[in-house]
Amino acid sequence: MRVLLLGSGGREHALAWKMAKSSILEELFIAPGNAGTGQHGTNVDLSPENFDAIRAFVIENNIDTVVVGPEAPLVKGIADYFAKDETLSKVGVIGPNQKAAQLEGSKDFAKEFMKRHNIPTAKYATFTKDTLQDGYAFLESMKAPYVLKADGLAAGKGVLILDKLSNAKKELKSMLAGAKFGDASSRVVIEQFLSGMELSCFVLTDGNAYKILPEAKDYKRIGEGDTGLNTGGMGAVSPVPFANPTFLDKVENQVIIPTIKGLKKDGISYKGFIFFGLINVRNEPYVIEYNCRMGDPETEVVIPRLRSDILDLFEGVVTETLSERDVQFDERSASTVMMVSGGYPGSYDKGKQIYGLNAVSDSIVFHAGTQADGPAVLTSGGRVLAATSLGRNLEAALKTSYDSLSKIEFEGAYYRKDIGQDVL
Repeated sequence: MRVLLLGSGGREHALAWKMAKSSILEELFIAPGNAGTGQHGTNVDLSPENFDAIRAFVIENNIDTVVVGPEAPLVKGIADYFAKDETLSKVGVIGPNQKAAQLEGSKDFAKEFMKRHNIPTAKYATFTKDTLQDGYAFLESMKAPYVLKADGLAAGKGVLILDKLSNAKKELKSMLAGAKFGDASSRVVIEQFLSGMELSCFVLTDGNAYKILPEAKDYKRIGEGDTGLNTGGMGAVSPVPFANPTFLDKVENQVIIPTIKGLKKDGISYKGFIFFGLINVRNEPYVIEYNCRMGDPETEVVIPRLRSDILDLFEGVVTETLSERDVQFDERSASTVMMVSGGYPGSYDKGKQIYGLNAVSDSIVFHAGTQADGPAVLTSGGRVLAATSLGRNLEAALKTSYDSLSKIEFEGAYYRKDIGQDVL
């Protein structure tokens, strides 16, 4: 199989690492990739959102399958672009079409979908700048804290949780009338705050059958004790201790099955990953959000626990024979801890040389924001790299990840020292 993987983060490095182990891989290209993905395939200087350039590359290099890492190309309709093009229509795309990707691309679309198919989620209402006064009235009818979500993609920054009614009204006006998040907040979903432990569940589906992947829990805040600003994710663990078999059965029956059936009922063809952002409220699962791709940094703990050949599974998605494929997991625990640039998620410097990567032997170091400069590896993003480890239990996995990070350094490097402590 000749594969083009789109993306450049830690998720893509983990997918490239796994695909490189496949017995059916002929050649792997990553666009644009990073210094880590270049160890497993050929990095190509292409933007995942430049569909015409991707088309030319796919044809020239006889690509069989395109695996889409990030959400933006999916929401912009890359799967539809391939399906409508006579030359590209036989190329497999791992990722849903534009309509299906609205599960992530529009919070309002996702909430309407859940309501229609009786999938448990928080109460909500959606407002525009023309219905701002109605939005104020809706906030007044609710108890604090108040949850405001930009309807569209806002690079993970479009969700606000506010304790004071006055602040919630001010932020609602800023989002709707002041375009705080640009077009993404031209509509805002206000929803009931749910209190509980969060976790992420993942399935791979060919539109009919589905395979459930290991669950994970990620850590979004920059500071220890879940304080400070939201980030793209500072670490993750898998499995999640509080997600026992009874709870996971509820997830499958109350969330996963109704989602797969609901997509079919709505006439929406879905091929690829579905990410369920869940919250455990008194042992009942509620959906906070859908994503139409794997999460990051959750991929860095889920994929290392997958024993099966991932390209065999992808072939099952493309040919709609996923039900015939076998999925096996490593029973060990996995942890990943992100090392980030000083100042992130605010402004930060790039181009810092990273030392000690070759000193790590017990963990897999997944690159997120790195670039190669000859033999040197430099920082090129806020989230720079992640140390992923497997262990007989979570404590052992975490100890190995932290031991590995202590060997790596670059100017201004920072990582949280408390990943996984809340669930141990």
